[in-house]
Amino acid sequence: MTLKLYNTLTKQKEEFVPIHGNRVNMFVCGPTVYDYSHLGHARTYIVFDVIARYLRYRGYSVFYLMNITDVDDKMIKRANETGLSVKGLADRFTDAFHEDMKRLNVMSVNLYAKATEHVDEIISQIKTLIEKGFAYDVDGDVYFEVRKFKDFGKLSKQALDELKAGARIEVDEKKRRPEDFALWKKQKPDEPFWASPWGNGRPGWHVEDTAITTTYFGNKYDLHGGGIDLLFPHHESEIAIAESATGEKPFVKYWVHSGFLTLNKEKMSKSLGNFFTIREVLEKYESEVIRFFMLNAHYRSPIDFSDKGLDEAKQGLERIKNTVDNIKAAAKNAGEGSEGNIPDIIAEARQKFLDAMDDDFNTREAISAVFELTKSVNQAIPDGLSSSALNMIISTYKELGGIIGLFQDEKKEGGITGDLISLIVEIRENARKNKDWETSDKIRNKLKVLGIVVEDAEDGPQVKIR
Repeated sequence: MTLKLYNTLTKQKEEFVPIHGNRVNMFVCGPTVYDYSHLGHARTYIVFDVIARYLRYRGYSVFYLMNITDVDDKMIKRANETGLSVKGLADRFTDAFHEDMKRLNVMSVNLYAKATEHVDEIISQIKTLIEKGFAYDVDGDVYFEVRKFKDFGKLSKQALDELKAGARIEVDEKKRRPEDFALWKKQKPDEPFWASPWGNGRPGWHVEDTAITTTYFGNKYDLHGGGIDLLFPHHESEIAIAESATGEKPFVKYWVHSGFLTLNKEKMSKSLGNFFTIREVLEKYESEVIRFFMLNAHYRSPIDFSDKGLDEAKQGLERIKNTVDNIKAAAKNAGEGSEGNIPDIIAEARQKFLDAMDDDFNTREAISAVFELTKSVNQAIPDGLSSSALNMIISTYKELGGIIGLFQDEKKEGGITGDLISLIVEIRENARKNKDWETSDKIRNKLKVLGIVVEDAEDGPQVKIR
């Protein structure tokens, strides 16, 4: 099946054909690092982590670039509130962001590009826009003149004459028109600044991303991702800046947007104050549960956050992981046996999984295929399967799970920890043989509290690690 994705620019699914053969340049808007990231951010970054993983699985060479906004109005405001410097604040929350992403297994980004490390490129792009007549300087502030770019609104499908100053457009008397937006902001007292042809100041938000992407990708690239809330004005403004500066269209071939994560049906955001940080939720739920919760929905659909939803995700994930644990245990003791219809079961599940991913990265249907595999496997396990058949199943979970970043953790198995678990289980077995049931039960209950479940079977104790 051909890989198709929904392009926000054309409002339809399109066959994915990269600009340069097998190479894919992919950019996703990163965080503004003035606070801890919340679950809405987690959804976006998990979604695009999976997209990058799947493109690589399909054989594409992916360069995944993400920016870090480490200077802007929110950064300055928060720094003043905390008494930190803007750089100190940025460093603190950039480190926290990377820690959160690592815990969520978001590991596919090739390069994180900080805005403050690309100021020269930003200034160069602004100079080009002024020279071409798309931007103007007013006493040290530089604005993009939106009406000079005739295609403004083509991504969000908003007519320029219908835009209002209240629709996330900054009101500023210096501007020629309300819809014009800042490319460079003149320094105010006690603000960080860089020297420029227009005086000391700092970059505007939209131009950071275009300067960064044109630096690494050139004038055109394949895929731009982000949350749907960034479609207007941010992504619309990016198109205007880049296509005006370079004179080439389209700036981006495929625009991909993830849906909102809502709380009580309202968008989760810091500005509304209705959010949970990733760290807060990780205190209560394992990272795989959060990832499974996010991916068990199509990326363009809204998800309403709730403990109930996470609890259901935990139960669904446990069903799959229990099956994997059982197969691993069975494989250790399996003999020659038979493959049965396992090759057919695996082929069918894999095909359904890949068909779902080829259809606009439909992780919900892909996970459904994994559930079908799990059901079939559970029915087949008692049939005396061979070790090769059982290992084939284990490899399939690892293969498909690797695409969505699940079912991979070996947890506490192996190494010193695994040896200690084996030793404790052996001590418990000796207690059982000596009919010391009190000690046996005490060890099992203590292990259970630690997430280590011991089940007694005819062929010896089976250990499952949670």
